[in-house]
Amino acid sequence: MTRRRPVAMVVHSYYEEDPRVRREAEAVRASGRQVDVFSLRREADPSDGELNGVRIHRINVQRHQGADVGTYLREYADFLLRAAVALTRAHGRRRYALVQVHTIPDALVFAALPLRLLGVPVILDMHEAMPEFFRMRFPGASRPAVHRALVLQERASIAMANASITVNDALARRLVDMGVPERKVHVVLNAPVLARFDPGAYPARPFMADGTLRLVYAGALSMVYEVDVALAALASLRTTRPDLRITLDLYGRDFAEVPLRDQAASLGLADAVTFHGRVPLEEVPAALARADVGLAPTRRTEFTDFSLSTKIFEYAAMGKPVVASRLPMVEAMFPAGTVTTYTAGDADALGAALLALVDDAPAREAAIARTSGLVAGLAWERVSVPYLELVESLARDPR
Repeated sequence: MTRRRPVAMVVHSYYEEDPRVRREAEAVRASGRQVDVFSLRREADPSDGELNGVRIHRINVQRHQGADVGTYLREYADFLLRAAVALTRAHGRRRYALVQVHTIPDALVFAALPLRLLGVPVILDMHEAMPEFFRMRFPGASRPAVHRALVLQERASIAMANASITVNDALARRLVDMGVPERKVHVVLNAPVLARFDPGAYPARPFMADGTLRLVYAGALSMVYEVDVALAALASLRTTRPDLRITLDLYGRDFAEVPLRDQAASLGLADAVTFHGRVPLEEVPAALARADVGLAPTRRTEFTDFSLSTKIFEYAAMGKPVVASRLPMVEAMFPAGTVTTYTAGDADALGAALLALVDDAPAREAAIARTSGLVAGLAWERVSVPYLELVESLARDPR
């Protein structure tokens, strides 16, 4: 008889706030394996906890979002070393069948090196392309020597793992093109859990039921996402369509990278824009249910050319029309007649996309139906099947 050993996960984020890590950890737990997650710790959090059956070990390192590159690197190194110690000690008691390390940083996989040397298999889950992320975030990372160093650590990190996971086909192709064996690359899409994003669980809201167009954005208020362009579009629509009442609800942690509150005030939008701050993941579906349109505004960069916003899937799962930046992965995944797209960075184009949804009800309803159907076929309930098969194919259990 085989005893199913637990799985360990390591992630440089606050576990409760990371939907991808939570989906995967909860899926492994539901499959019958215990899961221990080693994550960052907010100052007020206890060292250990549990959420939906997943054990959380919080390491006393905090995030410094928006800091300089030196602070980022020190934070990464501090967490890597502490995680390696905590993981190795826990393995002495728990005897893990598998370790899954989530990026960024890619080099965090070396926190699992002691266990790898003991024969424990390792999965590297690459949420982003780290070299492109650093090039977007820090101008100095564009220098050839720095970029080569980032690519080198990426290659070394993948080589250390038994298998690598990434979030879409574009990122998978990128890895294969850089020489990673195709058999080692797996795609696990960032798809919503339909049991959680169920519009039937909330009061139905007909489009503009109260005469107000209610927009929603649920995600980080960081420089990656052009919420500032959305604010400019709202201000413009107030002039061109003064009869159209519009509000925007923003749900997400504000890291002060972009002065959005100041911009809203200067544009005269203080009465139309509400900053709700970060809300628990469990409350996001209810926030979306109260809206008319979901926004997924993303700046176009070399980094985001590989991106596909999870927000699009969540809005669509809740039966909301979506307006998103016209990025390569958005166009590849969502054909014409589904998500309404606009040219990234163009506030007038974003405003026009919103008006098209307001003024053409038949096209809007058809888009909602098509997008919802597409997302239903890509739901986590389906996507998780090959992911769990990969976990079980690598996990080492004693007989």
